[in-house]
Parts: sequence; structure tokens; C-alpha cells
Amino acid sequence: MRFSTRVRYGMQAMLALAMRPQQVPLSVKEIAERHSLPEHYLEQLITPLRRAGLVQSARGAQGGYVLAHPAAEISLRDIVEALEGPVAVDECSCPPGAEHAFGYCLEHGVWRKLKQTIDDHLASRSLADLRDEAFAAEQEAAPAYEI
Repeated sequence: MRFSTRVRYGMQAMLALAMRPQQVPLSVKEIAERHSLPEHYLEQLITPLRRAGLVQSARGAQGGYVLAHPAAEISLRDIVEALEGPVAVDECSCPPGAEHAFGYCLEHGVWRKLKQTIDDHLASRSLADLRDEAFAAEQEAAPAYEI
């Protein structure tokens, strides 16, 4: 299973907003430039995130977007569902009404369990978790100077 560019770029935009101190607005143009993402595409992604109540716009000369809630209250599932709808995992390949060797479709239970596991994982991880991991990765990557 792969997430679309909508989800990947949307997550990057949300993470960029989460990393801003004191809810300082960030424009789509700034996000696009800092993360090498297509600005026009990001503009299209902000609308469903705003409609879902995950971001809000800040008007003015220093306007842009801010998170509508603390990062700890925004789950990764919230972001995915705002951008793509519920996570879909392929259902069984058996045609409707087909006879199954064991009286039921063996694949159906596997796909249903996999979808539930993905949903649970995304719901249990917050944007704050991603932000903390990003800050930790930056610290590891930063050169250490000793005197």
C-alpha cells in the first residue's frame, strides 16, 4: 500500500505548520519553497485541510496558515481522511456470490484486519509525534562541535 502524493505533500505541509513556533502563520509559497513542493498543488491541498478543521487561515501582510488545534490533538488519520477519505485496502478478489472452498472468503478477513491495523496506527500517532521525530532527526544530523 502506498499513500498518494496528496497525503505525502499534505503531511509535509502539516508538519511544516506544526514546527512553527507560537502559531506563526506560514504561507503556502513558503512551505513549497522550503520543502521543494509544487506551490499550486499545495494550494489545492490546503482547502480540504481547512474544511476538515485542521488548519485555519491568517490574513494580513504576514498571513498564511496555522494549525487549527494543537499538534498533539491532530492525528495522522485526521490528515489522511481529510485528503483522501477513509483508508481503503483492496478487498478480496473473489467475485460476488462465488463459491469458496471453505464456505467463506479467506482473503476478506486478512484485508479487513489490515485496514483496522492501519486505521489504529494512524489514529494513535499525532502530528506532535511527527514533529518530535523531525526535531530529533535534525539534532542527530547536526554536526557536534567540541572544544
